[in-house]
Amino acid sequence: MILAGDVGGTKTVIGLFEQAGDRLQAVHEETFPSRSYATLEAILDRFLGGGPRAALRSACFGVAGPVIEGRSKTTNLPWELDEMALGKALQVPRVKLLNDLEAAAYGMLHLDQADLCLLQPGLKRQGNIAVIAAGTGLGQAILYWDGERHHPIASEGGHADFAPQTDPEVDVLNYLRKEYGHVSCERLLSGPGLFNLYRFLRDSGYATEPDWLRQRIAQGDPGTVISQIGLAREHPLCTRALDFFCSMYGAEAGNLALKAFAVGGVYVGGGIAPRILSRLQDGAFIHAFSDKGRLSDLMRSIEVKVALNPRAPLIGAAHYALRLQDRRS
Repeated sequence: MILAGDVGGTKTVIGLFEQAGDRLQAVHEETFPSRSYATLEAILDRFLGGGPRAALRSACFGVAGPVIEGRSKTTNLPWELDEMALGKALQVPRVKLLNDLEAAAYGMLHLDQADLCLLQPGLKRQGNIAVIAAGTGLGQAILYWDGERHHPIASEGGHADFAPQTDPEVDVLNYLRKEYGHVSCERLLSGPGLFNLYRFLRDSGYATEPDWLRQRIAQGDPGTVISQIGLAREHPLCTRALDFFCSMYGAEAGNLALKAFAVGGVYVGGGIAPRILSRLQDGAFIHAFSDKGRLSDLMRSIEVKVALNPRAPLIGAAHYALRLQDRRS
């Protein structure tokens, strides 16, 4: 039996899997409110129950935060995770912590075709794959191709500098620099980032913010409200903010593809992409993705897909745990 988890600041998803031929089959899965528990071990104890436990051969957890030498201090939780401590608590010989985007990237390799939406056909090639995922933050990861198989590589590239390419984007940079100093890509390409784009447009006089819109944003999640109204084109501030977002998202996806030399393809994951899929399909994302000067032809040859299955990090963690068994057997 394999134990896997997707550990986030809001929720933690834990699943038990068993091998069925060359695939993994989910046996049991539960979602827990992360902040209701003092530790990950407390969640695992609740999930596994107080009675006799199924024999676990390996475990892997995708964690929202950097993992260094088998340890992680979660970004939005007061938890400190350690592979050796988890192994002892679970009585499992093989435990691995992965960055959550590292787990999600590995999970992309095991999604069904129905869980993917093609944005750009590209060429079918073996090679490195890039994964970019905007949600609460901006995650980035690479799947390195060694000639036989892919290996997930974690990244904190979402915190790298935002690089504007147009005069309006320069204006956005200058606007946010006054507030944040350093402006990372995540300041724009995330749920809070979408609100930052909206605030820039509002404060620069692009359009007037009506009372009904101000109230809806104040009463709900700003990024979600802006994306919903922008998709429906109900107000120019939201419509333009979403247009900005999609173009910048495509440009940064292209930047990651260049840095990873991702001729094997690009996956767009995270919670935002499935919600704004129709806008990602209108061409602005792919135009910005491919607009890379002398390498534009190369960029147009790279396959780009949107991952629609939110379980990708859990699926990736489970398959990595299976890989741990194969490696040690």
